[in-house]
Amino acid sequence: MMGNRLRGVYSRRYFLNGAVALAFTNSRTGTAANTFGQAKTDKIRAFVGTYTGSGGNGEGIYLFEVDPQTGELSNRRLVARTPSPSWIATDPSRKYLYAVNEISDFGGNSGSVSAFVMDRSSGGLSVLNTVSSEGAGPAHLSVDPSGKFAFVANYAGGSIAVISIMADGSLGSAVDVHRDSGNVGGAHSTSAAPGSFAAGGHEAPHPHMIATDPGNQLVLATDLGQDRIYLYRFDPRLGKLAPTGSSHFVSLPSGDGPRHFVFHPNGRWFYSVQEEASTLVFFRYDPGAASLTPQQTISTLPPGFAGTSFASEILISQDGRFVYAANRLNDSIAIFAIGRRGELARIGETSTCGDYPRHCCIDPYGNFIYVCNQRSDNITLFRIHRDTGLLSFSGQYTPVGSPAMIAFL
Repeated sequence: MMGNRLRGVYSRRYFLNGAVALAFTNSRTGTAANTFGQAKTDKIRAFVGTYTGSGGNGEGIYLFEVDPQTGELSNRRLVARTPSPSWIATDPSRKYLYAVNEISDFGGNSGSVSAFVMDRSSGGLSVLNTVSSEGAGPAHLSVDPSGKFAFVANYAGGSIAVISIMADGSLGSAVDVHRDSGNVGGAHSTSAAPGSFAAGGHEAPHPHMIATDPGNQLVLATDLGQDRIYLYRFDPRLGKLAPTGSSHFVSLPSGDGPRHFVFHPNGRWFYSVQEEASTLVFFRYDPGAASLTPQQTISTLPPGFAGTSFASEILISQDGRFVYAANRLNDSIAIFAIGRRGELARIGETSTCGDYPRHCCIDPYGNFIYVCNQRSDNITLFRIHRDTGLLSFSGQYTPVGSPAMIAFL
């Protein structure tokens, strides 16, 4: 089924497919921000999740060594055979790794989440357990700052879930599940480029991302099918989510499809990428009032572009000066400067040098962007010019079957 989806240019989700990227996690905790731009000699590690099974060319989760000076990925090893681990994340202690399994047949009609313990000396993974994600086709997961709960967005199942994490790193049962219903947007995007046939995903609710805010006060979740971003109060003791009010969401234009988001390091500016519109929306965020107030909408596509493209990922540089957005079909990364009031100004774009960039991520030192090109079965590497925010291709291609995302340790 995935093979059909990959061959169908205008059908984005023929199959039940899916970090905030780990770079976002590091920007919240300060780990990477404190070393931004430094040249390091010690190698770091990267885990890559892939699509497996029918139509997917990956076999599970791969481990690479990373040279921080050149960005080169080397010594690839398959460290976990697990079905379609399309999103992965670590806990705050960096002892455990969690992966969604983007399937629909676990326990009948659900996806699943798998827990692994990491060998800190070798980087190897040993499976702890696998539990239901409480919905089909999980597309995203994140771990709360305490390491006690994992949040999961089930794209095909129309649900979000909070799953408890045990003291040994294994997963417990879901402590809270919310199912979105009704109120879907139009089949075609309101804000897409002229001539776009970017359609799909609005026949039902489709949660696509879920994560806490920088202060761990609220949990935010996008629903692509409903064109909404939900806000929930989070109880860090019990893991429960509570609506912030009678209308605990902000609406995007019909059919635009909010996918992923990222916070600015100041915690007050919030940027959302819309998949079917290929737009970025800048919001002002007020956690006390539990509000997102839209300020600006800007296209991720080159000026004058016409036709179909699907935006996939959004990143923010660790110094908070630049935003990057990936486009599938157009196969580019758009680059934006952040103004004094948080507004975005387009400063350029670059080809991903690959086909269908599903995910991209900034390394922990802020020097490189890695792009997972799902259809061309490779990861491409770009150097970040920190003074301008512009990117230059390194010439390095790393072969990986159907890469879905990359995360650093």
